[in-house]
Amino acid sequence: MALIGRYNSLQVAKLADFGLFLDGGSDGEILLPKRYIPKGEPCEVGDWLNVFIYLDSEDRLIATTEKPRVQVGGFASLKVVDINRVGLFFDWGLPKDLLMPHSEEKRPLQVGDYCVVHVYLDPRTRRITATARLDRYLDKTAADYRVGQEVDLLVVEQTDLGFKAIIDGKHWGLIHKNEVFKFLRGGSQEKGFIKELRDDGKISLSLQPVGQQARDQLSEQILTALRDAGGRLALSDKSPPEAISKAFGVSKGNFKKAIGGLFRQGLIVIREDGIELA
Repeated sequence: MALIGRYNSLQVAKLADFGLFLDGGSDGEILLPKRYIPKGEPCEVGDWLNVFIYLDSEDRLIATTEKPRVQVGGFASLKVVDINRVGLFFDWGLPKDLLMPHSEEKRPLQVGDYCVVHVYLDPRTRRITATARLDRYLDKTAADYRVGQEVDLLVVEQTDLGFKAIIDGKHWGLIHKNEVFKFLRGGSQEKGFIKELRDDGKISLSLQPVGQQARDQLSEQILTALRDAGGRLALSDKSPPEAISKAFGVSKGNFKKAIGGLFRQGLIVIREDGIELA
């Protein structure tokens, strides 16, 4: 049986003028239209092809070698391209747009808006469906991360505390306001780091390495910038946080710790209006 909404490795069962028929097991033969046959690769009966399976406009199984932006079970930020009485439709990279029923909306959306959605297979209709109600599809069990671990983040939305993000497609996490030193929006994909695993199960995130690794990395960045600038930078522990963030993407506190460490090692001199190589 073919897995709908996912990539499948299927064997060519029959050739036709308008495409290929692939062996879908208990689902029977599945058409791969001619326009999706890999060019320059002659396909014969018995060959294996890696294809994505979905339902066409008449709810028939169909295969494609085009790559959608998300598979069933995944999360993605998608653009609304149409809205009608049935629901909202997203562009997900395939000819047939992805449906999100109105019952799965979390907030009002308009054509042109982007929304982070989870994609699932409707058990009744077997249709690939989107939902903006993400909580039910995220892991509620205790997270098995370690402080400092690098993770993949999908930013979902801004809150009063910072930005909520999905960690490795599994858990909620929060990037606190004081950890944000670059432009973020819903749908941003970022590399992040586990900053704190709280007793209440919540996870604090950072966009920079944490602990000694972070201090070492920032110190090396500062030394490199000093060398590139001829030995002097117009930044010091008296500089405004905005100037420090623009130059190094870090907080003023972390910058002060880093230059303090470099000063104690005798590598730099700290002036009122800047720092210099010793």
